[in-house]
Amino acid sequence: MQSIKDLKKQNNRNNFYLIMVGIFMILAVVFGVILYNRHVESQKAAKEFAITHFNPNVTIYGVKVGNLTVDKATNKVNAKANNMVVLEKGKVSIERDPKLKTIQREEVKKYFDKQHTTMPDKRIFDYKYTDLAAANDALKNVSQAKLNYQIAGKSYKLQARDLLNEVTFKQGKFNFINSENLTAKLNQIDQEVTTLHKSYKFTVPVKKKLNGKEITVKNESYGWGVNVKKAQAAIEQAFLTGKTKLDGKDYLYGLGYSTYGLGYGQNNHGIGDDYIVVSLKKQALWIVKKGKLVVYLNDVVTGTENGGKGNRTPTGVWYIHYKESPSVLRGRNSDGSKYASPVKYWMPFTLSGCGLHDAGWRGDWTKTAYLRGGSHGCVNIKPAEAKKVWRNVTKHEPVIVYD
Repeated sequence: MQSIKDLKKQNNRNNFYLIMVGIFMILAVVFGVILYNRHVESQKAAKEFAITHFNPNVTIYGVKVGNLTVDKATNKVNAKANNMVVLEKGKVSIERDPKLKTIQREEVKKYFDKQHTTMPDKRIFDYKYTDLAAANDALKNVSQAKLNYQIAGKSYKLQARDLLNEVTFKQGKFNFINSENLTAKLNQIDQEVTTLHKSYKFTVPVKKKLNGKEITVKNESYGWGVNVKKAQAAIEQAFLTGKTKLDGKDYLYGLGYSTYGLGYGQNNHGIGDDYIVVSLKKQALWIVKKGKLVVYLNDVVTGTENGGKGNRTPTGVWYIHYKESPSVLRGRNSDGSKYASPVKYWMPFTLSGCGLHDAGWRGDWTKTAYLRGGSHGCVNIKPAEAKKVWRNVTKHEPVIVYD
């Protein structure tokens, strides 16, 4: 049996152990609470961080933006990301232009929203500059592009590598820079095919005979040429889109009142089968419709030949700008005085004011009237004959004036 003394010692030890266990448990609870609170605070901080910062493994346009705010990520991408594609001398490269703003904050915010998680996520998020990649592929295709440019029955083989000096892709747009070779090529083509200011043989009526005699005429305002600016833009786009054929008739220009060009693809040197002929020497006018003579006037009066400075009716091939009835013709006489002449029918064919019209004020309709007492350059028609001219003349119809 244990003595009272030994029993007392044992109880003291047990009490000590109980106290120590109690203290330990209290400390464990305290530390547990502290750890829990720290965990809660840590989660709260992580959550707050995740709300305003990118996840750790995020890349935008090849630039790492992990753990950055939207504003800082925007600045970093704009400072480091490639933002342009260049095609130069047949080679394509992705480059950076420091003067360009690569991305807007709104776009970065969209990427942020896509990768956003409540707590930090270590997954990899890689947002690529898809437009830049597509442009890179497009310009590689352009470097190999070929085009068949057809105009006036001729075909020209155009190759981008020979004609495009430099092409860039910036801020969502393709830019053709220094395309002098293409411009020069189109100017060359224009010189070969244009009908403006070109001379050729043409058969005009004599009296009431349609095929009277052959003369040499020269296109002045009538005809067409290659609109180099519009054709170049179309060819550049064709190279971009992969189009292999282009019809040049859609990119022409003209002179005078209309700027679109006239006579393309028509027979008879582009004149077609509807036209007007005026002979200065014979003081006669013919109108041909569908290849048939429908009007013949042997008593018109043209611009003053002698003593009327600048009043001679200009020779060449022109065209009817428009028709107006009635109208008032305004200008200056040779002495500088102004005139305003009312007419019933007005059909101008030059920008300087020459046209076909009735002249009720004229008294001299002889064959020699034009030598010293002619018009200011117009073709005067007797009022009794003007209506049939008006009925048979159409807008844009060629007007052939010859000596």
